[in-house]
Amino acid sequence: MRRRTEILVLLICLVIVTTSFASTVTYDHRAIVIDGKRRVLISGSIHYPRSTPEMWPDLIQKSKDGGLDVIETYVFWNLHEPVRNQYNFEGRNDLVKFVKLVAEAGLYVHLRIGPYVCAEWNYGGFPLWLHFIPGIKFRTDNEPFKAEMQRFTAKIVEMMKQEKLYASQGGPIILSQIENEYGNIDSAYGAAAKPYIKWAAGMAISLDTGVPWVMCQQSDAPDPIINTCNGFYCDQFTPNSNKKPKMWTENWSGWFLSFGGTVPYRPVEDLAFAVARFFQRGGTFQNYYMYHGGTNFDRTTGGPFIATSYDYDAPIDEYGQVRQPKWGHLRDVHKAIKLCEEALIATDPKISSLGPNLEAAVYKTGSGGCSAFLANIDTKSDATVNFNGNSYHLPAWSVSILPDCKNVVLNTAKVNSMSVIPSFIHESLNKNADSTDSIGSGWSWINEPVGISKASAFNKLGLLEQINTTADKSDYLWYSLSMNIKGDEPFLQDGSQTVLHVESLGHGLHAFINGKLTGSRTGNSDNAKVKVDIPITVVPGKNTIDLLSLTVGLQNYGAFFDLSGAGITGPVKLNGLSNGSSIDLSSQQWTYQVGLKEEDSGLPSGSSSEWVSQPALPKNQPLIWYKTNFDAPTGNDPVALDFMGMGKGEAWINGQSIGRYWPAYIASNSGCTDSCDYRGPYSANKCRKNCGKPSQQLYHVPRSWLKPSGNILVLFEEMGGDPTQLAFATRKMGSLCSHVSDSHPLPMDMWGLDSKTRRASNPTLSLSCPSPNQVISSIKFASFGTPLGTCGSFSHGRCSSAKAHSIVQKVRSCCNI
Repeated sequence: MRRRTEILVLLICLVIVTTSFASTVTYDHRAIVIDGKRRVLISGSIHYPRSTPEMWPDLIQKSKDGGLDVIETYVFWNLHEPVRNQYNFEGRNDLVKFVKLVAEAGLYVHLRIGPYVCAEWNYGGFPLWLHFIPGIKFRTDNEPFKAEMQRFTAKIVEMMKQEKLYASQGGPIILSQIENEYGNIDSAYGAAAKPYIKWAAGMAISLDTGVPWVMCQQSDAPDPIINTCNGFYCDQFTPNSNKKPKMWTENWSGWFLSFGGTVPYRPVEDLAFAVARFFQRGGTFQNYYMYHGGTNFDRTTGGPFIATSYDYDAPIDEYGQVRQPKWGHLRDVHKAIKLCEEALIATDPKISSLGPNLEAAVYKTGSGGCSAFLANIDTKSDATVNFNGNSYHLPAWSVSILPDCKNVVLNTAKVNSMSVIPSFIHESLNKNADSTDSIGSGWSWINEPVGISKASAFNKLGLLEQINTTADKSDYLWYSLSMNIKGDEPFLQDGSQTVLHVESLGHGLHAFINGKLTGSRTGNSDNAKVKVDIPITVVPGKNTIDLLSLTVGLQNYGAFFDLSGAGITGPVKLNGLSNGSSIDLSSQQWTYQVGLKEEDSGLPSGSSSEWVSQPALPKNQPLIWYKTNFDAPTGNDPVALDFMGMGKGEAWINGQSIGRYWPAYIASNSGCTDSCDYRGPYSANKCRKNCGKPSQQLYHVPRSWLKPSGNILVLFEEMGGDPTQLAFATRKMGSLCSHVSDSHPLPMDMWGLDSKTRRASNPTLSLSCPSPNQVISSIKFASFGTPLGTCGSFSHGRCSSAKAHSIVQKVRSCCNI
């Protein structure tokens, strides 16, 4: 086999096209019908609050360039109504602006109102005040809950109507969703589940949007609601009525990252295989969850323990740059499927076996048109099949698409898109500091008091559950107890050390005895609960136990997830090591303080007058606020902060929270592989990287939040760290590579050529810089023959042309003139 391989350097293009939107949207058993015509629709999820308004136009255009027809988003109730009847639709919450920008790009919108969204979002998108309504029970046949759900859903629908954003009004919204994945957990709600779903469906229909409604993962969705599929694969899904189309509302393009976890990714060959299989077996609407994942700014992460990055290994990465080859290969898949659209919408597929684990699906139009999909679902063995008198090679776990039932335009395992290797270039926050000068000279700080320091503190007998106490106004709740220990206590008589035993529902805690940190413990994404025994030393007389309990995002999924508690619910005991004595402190009178003292004093904006900068910068100290001023990195490349050297906390830039940081939480050393075989069913734990490293070290800082100079960075450091190690990292797309072989189909763009020209053409390798102001500066590697390795680590095989590098170098020189 001959193969041509190259490595080069960076580019991106924008094309803006405007289209008009349909006025009528219906459906039949094959597809969504827009203005009387069935449509094959490719959709992708972009959640507006996980990026910024300044990023939205570029994200939407890149989605369109990638072959999307539809942008899908949830609506986040707790963002829009943080206080009952007080609404926020500004900035990142400007849903109307986002929808209008999608319309301006000529794309449709699928508005998933929910209002339960899951989405690894804090409390599943529900506002915390909902929890305190008397008699309420979430997501069941409960009148207080249904009244609030209907009120918010109706408000969003009315807002869209007022702006004429539904397709029935000439707008872009062609679909809406009510509820979300309720069928996964409805059995836990017993007999009340079915009337609740029937009510939700009827309520949605009564809002008269003029477009269809869907319910995902709801096999008993009442007519006319369309039930849809979510998952890594949905080719075997069948709707609950032969009058409804086969729709896939969440094709998981990767998986979410948790603090303490390794980084998940999904090979594009497998994702493309899943997409092609879905359309092969009768699907006509497919949505990537996510197409752009983005960032969990502020305290919006759910979980608990969901990381600040919500990159999701999506085709457009967290920073808004296309991820290659995933974006490019999927773009080609979309083009191939659209070449089959006329046949796909004309009829149901005729499926036949070509052998063990080999399958053909044929679609024919009434006018003689024909399209076919040939699949090899074997996880190991390639195959050669005979179809319509022709021979076709099918790699394992792949689908070949034949728009004319004869010529292969694409095979999902043959990636003909270039790979781009991103890198981060670091620079210090203080550019004027030389290598011998401490960057700390530009820092000031404020110590957060240990224990009770606010006038709003209160006393209560026993231990309180945290979420009911804080209403999630803060991650933090202080539990404080003062006690007198007599000199004749067994703890002191034999000189033994005392052990403080604490049990908590999670998600973490720090224990201070007489003002000094004596121990800490956190849960994890699998088990948020904490049980810890901390050796302490007590003294005769007054002793103070201060326990700082913390949350890391509230539960967002599962039956009755809203009742999942947090905080120190006990027991809390003092145990003697040698004499077996014990004192249970759980029922004592504790003093409580919601949140940190300095959270209420304007510190996140940096405006407080309490900041000090002398005598010396404290480092590796828990419970401390830091502040510094800095200039923005030059250029337009995306920016991140590298938090290596810090522990855990939250960061604000010019008063806006970039989210929680936690580089001290190191991922497991096991479960990662150098490469992940795309063949065979994917699962969330199949392909992992970053073992033994911080789950998240780099934190996205939107360019629009930065000024050229005079920016303010504020940190709250909970565990202890060294802020002078902080650095900016600008994201560069500086190198790229690709490979092609004789077995690759021709480039998608050549399909429009006449058949004679196509037969005379060969597979082609193309590379271009991802930015228009870049040129290819050098050729690092080129091989023609049997090269080995993957992008970034190619090597020559046993057969290699000595002229390959010079030929490619000559082409580069010509192209850059």
